[in-house]
Amino acid sequence: MKRTVAGCLSALMLSLALPAAVSAQVSPARSAPAAAATAPAAAPTAAENTVKKLFSDRFGAVAIDSVTRTPYGLYEVRIGSDLLYTDDKVSFVLDGTLIDAATKRNVTRERVEKLLAVNFDELPLDLAIKQVRGNGSRRIALFEDPNCGYCKQLRKSMTGIDNVTVYTFLYPILAPDSTTKSRAVWCSADRAKTWDDWMLNGKTPTGAGTCDTPIEKVVALGKKLQITGTPTIFFGDNTRVGGAMPPDQLKAKLDSMGKG
Repeated sequence: MKRTVAGCLSALMLSLALPAAVSAQVSPARSAPAAAATAPAAAPTAAENTVKKLFSDRFGAVAIDSVTRTPYGLYEVRIGSDLLYTDDKVSFVLDGTLIDAATKRNVTRERVEKLLAVNFDELPLDLAIKQVRGNGSRRIALFEDPNCGYCKQLRKSMTGIDNVTVYTFLYPILAPDSTTKSRAVWCSADRAKTWDDWMLNGKTPTGAGTCDTPIEKVVALGKKLQITGTPTIFFGDNTRVGGAMPPDQLKAKLDSMGKG
């Protein structure tokens, strides 16, 4: 999606000699599923509809999901989870990160996280490996590839964290043998132990991997949720984080969901 938007921006700049748009991705290209537990969107205003039409006239090849006026005088143009900003005349386009100078908040990141929120209870948890630590009161779901170094880093960060239920979705997207390893893990007698033996201790799963697995369903689910990299983390409070979290941040996040 980002390449499509960038291509349209380039074409527009060449034809109209606009200044180059600021190029800074908020996150890997991804399209947003429906946000969890959100109120129906307000009807667009006349000004927002005007901006949408002007934008469409200039970028006809791009499907615009919404146009929303921000408190900063700019209009947010959403294409999937890619956010662009423009003025009411669409005389410039900002393809980058919007920062609130007063509060130092990354407004773009906060907005993308909201768009990508998923209702945890709607995840098909039966397709995941379940591990319960302590009372299991705090819930976390991980999409991981067996060849993902950052996933292994995340696993180490989770060592010693108690009172959590971990759902691991095997999401083999990184290497040709990722699926082979994932199948071997799923078909093992103790999936959780086999996964931890590999991710934490480097003990290669050796099973034949010939049983029925949910891996194809998980890959389809990941595509639906626009998971383009691993690890991707879903928390029980319906928030989502892409990438491994440092141990202190992970602990703080789980503690914010309750001490357990």
